[in-house]
Amino acid sequence: MLACVRGKTSPFTMALYLQFGDHFWHPVHMHVITLAQLASITVDPNDLEAYFKACTEHWLNGVHAPFWKGYPHADPSIFLMPEPLHHWHKEFYDYDLQWCLKVVGAQELDFRFSILQPITGYHHFVGGISKLKQVTGRVHHDIQRYIVGLISGVASCRFVIAIHALMNVQYLAQCPAWMGAKKLINNWFIPKLELLQSITSSTRKVGALIQWSADATEHAHVSEIKDPARHTNNNNYDPQICCYLDRQEKLQHFAITTTLRSYNPTALLEEMNQKRITTNYFSKATQFDTLSHRQLAYPP
Repeated sequence: MLACVRGKTSPFTMALYLQFGDHFWHPVHMHVITLAQLASITVDPNDLEAYFKACTEHWLNGVHAPFWKGYPHADPSIFLMPEPLHHWHKEFYDYDLQWCLKVVGAQELDFRFSILQPITGYHHFVGGISKLKQVTGRVHHDIQRYIVGLISGVASCRFVIAIHALMNVQYLAQCPAWMGAKKLINNWFIPKLELLQSITSSTRKVGALIQWSADATEHAHVSEIKDPARHTNNNNYDPQICCYLDRQEKLQHFAITTTLRSYNPTALLEEMNQKRITTNYFSKATQFDTLSHRQLAYPP
């Protein structure tokens, strides 16, 4: 959405869906390319049907005025980077692990996981991993620790090398019919595999990618959805979850109010009302616009 490209199109490179399985990195999809394509469309954006049809020729999603247009040095190929939780760990569970289950066999791989010696600090999968439900990023990490050793001796040498290479890419970035997540996939046109080719370039542009992980925000699913859902009658979830969250917020406000009344609020309010220095990022962006790319400061 932010890159203004359609689904099954790389937001980082010029690769299309049928090119996701290529063994080389495609040219970067620069913002000037997107803006030039939008400028070449002469159809009125208010005519949605005609405008969307014109956008399909350039593989655009129909956004005619990107929010980053006019921002100095704003380029989706830079500020959109591979995200560890979804593009590495979720990719492993949705594809790499499913390939291992297909090659080794679900029963055999479950048996190998179940007989592992329990180790303190590591998850022990007593019942195997082929039928796991509600899998979290923590479980993805635990399975990745074991997978290469457990498929060795059963899978072919070339398959083990391929899985080992994918694991190496993921760890280094942090310091037949093949079964996908929901349906049969008989090709290599997988977006998350194509995104792995952008890890090196994104690291050079924005620093270590592990700092941009969505683990913290994804954890909000627990406090905002899963925990409230457990207090429902498992019917008509939405209104009950909203009611639960509303009551929790009122309880928090009540607790804050009673705490303030129990102490002297004057000193606290004076501290909160102190003037704070705010950074004018618009002026900084204007300054950066006058600098060349060599003069700009990049993260380590």
